[in-house]
Amino acid sequence: MFLYITIGCNDLARAKRFYDAAMPTLGYVFRGQDDSEIGYGPADAPRTPFWVTLPFDGKPASIGNGSMPAFDAPTRAAVDAFYKAALENGGSDEGAPGLRYRANFYACYVRDPDGNKLSAVCEREED
Repeated sequence: MFLYITIGCNDLARAKRFYDAAMPTLGYVFRGQDDSEIGYGPADAPRTPFWVTLPFDGKPASIGNGSMPAFDAPTRAAVDAFYKAALENGGSDEGAPGLRYRANFYACYVRDPDGNKLSAVCEREED
């Protein structure tokens, strides 16, 4: 459905440290960078679906109240690892890993160093 998603940041180096630690826990890799943005996604994807960017208009980035990218995690352990990596690299807690909403919806919620809300979700049954 989406070609890509972008979220804003105010310090690209700080954002890169955070996302370089958190995204590999979900199987996503660093895909590229220029002076204003960094991108992440599956290693074999034809496009880079997730970008963290300094705002094009030059104004400070601000969080989108009600906005939240949710990343598909391959396992519940990956959700746990994402949550841990996020908190250890400048993120903050918005909801510890656990089952929510319906059977097999295992998710966590964090904020990145700029305040963007993120989620990692595994909907697969655990063995």
